[in-house]
Amino acid sequence: MDVGTCLIQTLDGALLMEVEIQPGSSQQGVTGFNEWRSRLVIAVKAEAKQGQANRAVVHVIAQQFHLSTSDVTVVTGHRSRKKRLRLESLALADLLLRLNEVLEGA
Repeated sequence: MDVGTCLIQTLDGALLMEVEIQPGSSQQGVTGFNEWRSRLVIAVKAEAKQGQANRAVVHVIAQQFHLSTSDVTVVTGHRSRKKRLRLESLALADLLLRLNEVLEGA
């Protein structure tokens, strides 16, 4: 499993993360990695209504990877389960390390 395939580093140093959301879940957090789609799978309790799930995804990612919520933004997929997130203030090597730690516990 190469979780690095869900990450893209931008020229300005930010990271883009491909994610797949499971809204309305009984649990909240990173639940796995979809190897077929090369996306991190994130479950959120919030329903997909009026941006609630998007805000929950930002909160989950910020919490899991020790970022401020202002460092995480939804770039694409505002109305889709497949989203691209932009992460600021985090190096690629650090994110890969944390991502592997999170997935080992999932």
